[in-house]
Amino acid sequence: MSESDATNALSVRNVVKQFGSGPNAVTALNNVSVDIQSNEFFTLLGPSGCGKTTLLRLTAGFEQPTAGEIFLFGEEIEDLPPHERPVNTVFQHYALFPHMTVEENIGFGLRMQKWSGPEIRARVNETLALVKMEQFATRKPVQLSGGQQQRIALARALAPRPKVLLLDEPLSALDLKLRQAMRNELKTLQRETGITFIFVTHDQEEALTMSDRIAVMSAGLIQQIGAPLEIYERPINRFVADFIGDTNFIETRIDQVSGNRALCVAGGELQFETDVVDGHGIGDAVTLAVRPERITLQKTMLRSKDMPVIEEATYLGTDTSYEINIGDGVVVTVRDQNAEAGMGRFAAGENVKLTFSDGAARMLVD
Repeated sequence: MSESDATNALSVRNVVKQFGSGPNAVTALNNVSVDIQSNEFFTLLGPSGCGKTTLLRLTAGFEQPTAGEIFLFGEEIEDLPPHERPVNTVFQHYALFPHMTVEENIGFGLRMQKWSGPEIRARVNETLALVKMEQFATRKPVQLSGGQQQRIALARALAPRPKVLLLDEPLSALDLKLRQAMRNELKTLQRETGITFIFVTHDQEEALTMSDRIAVMSAGLIQQIGAPLEIYERPINRFVADFIGDTNFIETRIDQVSGNRALCVAGGELQFETDVVDGHGIGDAVTLAVRPERITLQKTMLRSKDMPVIEEATYLGTDTSYEINIGDGVVVTVRDQNAEAGMGRFAAGENVKLTFSDGAARMLVD
């Protein structure tokens, strides 16, 4: 055990998880390592089948690793049964007991741990206040809305004061407005309790708005770990750039190199300046990632088939999305804020001038 394993809430070391055996074995996790800090809101983000829920289940003890080590606050836990681990899980569909009242649901785990009656009542009342559900104590789950049931599921998981709370896509069954409201409540709960939250989701917006750090996963591997701003602004590879937000991928070549900066030309005359990565040099083929909102459109009186032209404009409410042919068969998407009521400032068929904010283009490793 390293020093970091003892100070982190969770340390995963070279974990492999396979289901089945022989030629039909499926590798859900492939040599995964990650450190999650104490009191951190950490999110495992990725598409279905990427391994994020498997990693959560290994932490909870519902599955056993094929290889590797898992430490909770310095204690190796692969051989510990779920009920002996200082963690609780909030599931996607809440798993409340339908025949019990709200207060009975919350107190169930405490009764299993042999808490006394007065201790249970005090903790149930305290936890109900934490999730702002005191007035619903005597109701049954069927008498609650989806959002209210989710709060009770959270309260039940928080009542024993676990050191780590595992949340397996707990917002996915809620409608959009309620999901947005619950994001704020979850983050507030995490700050107020000081408990380490490990949150699983496929929703990039959830991850960006709630997390201290994010691990982006794909095909059983962690692609990148970082703060939301780092993941969004500095994706390490094409998968991360594509999965987090909308991105233009521009295939081009390096035209000039000066120190650690490269100048690339795309669409005939558009120039992108970016950091050089992975030892690339002049003439090398590279992929640039450019966010649609990092490109600015300007009107021009010039009209030419050789200039960027808007092929399609799509009204999205707060902004308008434009598909723009910049030449040489390269089409980029640009998002432009709608400052006035109605459609955006430009129309299909118009020539426009494109400018780019500093650091708009990022050269990808792959």
